[in-house]
Amino acid sequence: MYNKLQYISQGNTIEEQLYNIHEALDNGCDWIQMRFKNQSVKNSFALAEAVKFLCEEYLANFIINDNVYLAQQIAADGVHLGLLDTKIEEARATLGNTKIIGGTANTFEDILNHIQNGCDYVGLGPLRFTKTKEKLSPILGYEGYYEILQKLKANHLEIPIYAIGGIIIDDIDKLIEIGIYGVAVSGVITKSSEKGKLITQLNEKLYANVII
Repeated sequence: MYNKLQYISQGNTIEEQLYNIHEALDNGCDWIQMRFKNQSVKNSFALAEAVKFLCEEYLANFIINDNVYLAQQIAADGVHLGLLDTKIEEARATLGNTKIIGGTANTFEDILNHIQNGCDYVGLGPLRFTKTKEKLSPILGYEGYYEILQKLKANHLEIPIYAIGGIIIDDIDKLIEIGIYGVAVSGVITKSSEKGKLITQLNEKLYANVII
């Protein structure tokens, strides 16, 4: 079973990224997606190497955003691919069957393609406007999630769906009710002055009805 809470890293420098990731791990987040855009190969590798060490120390999953080659080079747990990034099947051919491959989706058709191409989980969104992404797909809102998840159910399709895009703690109960598997968050954790309390509350809500 995958962790229901993913932290997508933020920070313009290696130091900022490491600080934010360490804070998330230290306060109970067990899944890190390293997102470090428009950086040199040297900086990306240096950060990935440090984050891998941290994730191993905290027994957390380490996923690299977009960069299949870096994920292979650093032996990360997997990769997350946007709609315009490397194709899922190409990433699978490179990384093999033991690595986690996630894909971004905005429509039912996106999810269908991901399932057919061997994706392990889907980040579906955005829920609402977010400054984290430069090129934002059409906003889904609760209604969009509901319609897509109902269509998946009607077609007997199953894959873990994570809500993404501007999510706050007050959204969790409604998203779980709609049928979302988990959430991938960024700014809400990065900007929190009480990360431990926030991550605990997020996990409690996400795992409230899970039988272990």
